[in-house]
Amino acid sequence: MLDWYRSGTPTERKTFWACFGGWALDALDVQLFSLVVPTLLGLWQISKAEAGLITSVTLVASALGGWIGGAISDRIGRVRALQAMILWFAVATGLSALAQDYTQLLVLKALQGLGFGGEWAAGVALMSEAIRPQHRGKALASVQSAWAVGWGASVGVFTLAAALLPPDIAWRAVFAVGLAPALLVVWVRRNVPEPGVVPAAPSHGAGPRPSVLTTALSIFAPEHLRVTLVGLLLGTGAHGSYYAVTSWLPTYLRTERGLSVLGTGGYLAVIIVAFFCGCLAAAALLDRIGRRLTVGLFAAACVVVVLAYVFLPFGDTATLLLGFPLGFCAAGIPASLGALFSELYPGGLRGTGVGFCYNAGRIVSAGFPVLVGHLSERMSLGAAIGIDAAVGYGLVVLAVLMLPETRAKDLGETAAPRAVALPGAAGRRLPQKATP
Repeated sequence: MLDWYRSGTPTERKTFWACFGGWALDALDVQLFSLVVPTLLGLWQISKAEAGLITSVTLVASALGGWIGGAISDRIGRVRALQAMILWFAVATGLSALAQDYTQLLVLKALQGLGFGGEWAAGVALMSEAIRPQHRGKALASVQSAWAVGWGASVGVFTLAAALLPPDIAWRAVFAVGLAPALLVVWVRRNVPEPGVVPAAPSHGAGPRPSVLTTALSIFAPEHLRVTLVGLLLGTGAHGSYYAVTSWLPTYLRTERGLSVLGTGGYLAVIIVAFFCGCLAAAALLDRIGRRLTVGLFAAACVVVVLAYVFLPFGDTATLLLGFPLGFCAAGIPASLGALFSELYPGGLRGTGVGFCYNAGRIVSAGFPVLVGHLSERMSLGAAIGIDAAVGYGLVVLAVLMLPETRAKDLGETAAPRAVALPGAAGRRLPQKATP
């Protein structure tokens, strides 16, 4: 697993840590809100529905940010876009510490969503082009594990702030820590070069490069439409089944099983560690057995684990133990999508395609938790969750069957339109240096 890193070039290693740090700090900022919600419910007297609206708005904004942020990375370059997006969500999170009312916090969380969605898309495009093809899957899935690191860090930050400060100050201090990612921008600017694969936006001849909006819409051109729609289906199934389970499983286990372990810190710790391990497992498989089989295996495993949760009788201890395979399997699919999506599009549209397929699925998948609620009126809640999850993960399997296997694909073949052939080197192409 670590051979790819040990044999990597300094540029590959720096790129890996830039994206790892960006995604860890991304998770830190995003997860902080869920931890301060109980405090805000009491201090501002807001309802649970209003708190849920902030989460929903952030989610929709992140989907839009992923699509537009990916297009921006196709337009101005991966590294510059990554810096801009990190700075954007860091400042938005930091300003949240100064929010005086619900409306201000709602707006700032929406702005934060735009930034962290775009940061993921720019980071995936950067990693996919900077890492050698035979190690791309390992690198991208490993960097996805940074989410677990940031998630755990957010719990630590909140716990420390809550222990040292009164509640009305602690939640502001927690959001102020969200400014930390801005420091990463300085390191990225000094240490991470633009990848050798030129992410030039598609253009005709020597004419002007298209606008960000034109680039964003180009993934719906006839030659890319099928891949885009299948990618959207894959993202919808992956996110929809995940949200259906995470939205309703705690309610099911508490109300119908009378279990309480899901509210403990131990269960949260198990899920975080399992997510980290699931990403590393995907990293070990992607470059060995391929993208399609890896995603399919994790989808099938998710169905089995969810059905075990909702149909097998067990107590708090078993619930705690089952938290590991649940987090493990749930991590494998998103950890695999970065490598898969990045290899489906040419360089001029890679960021746009990755950002759209992964993030737009979040919006479409919003109907899955609603479907669970409707089904539970006609059957048990456990059965409704099981059916919904099976449908979602079934869509994942269907989508990967309609996509080509792209393992170890040479992105330079389609991503560098300014490449020139070397004399006497048949079939070998190197990117041409940019003109000053």
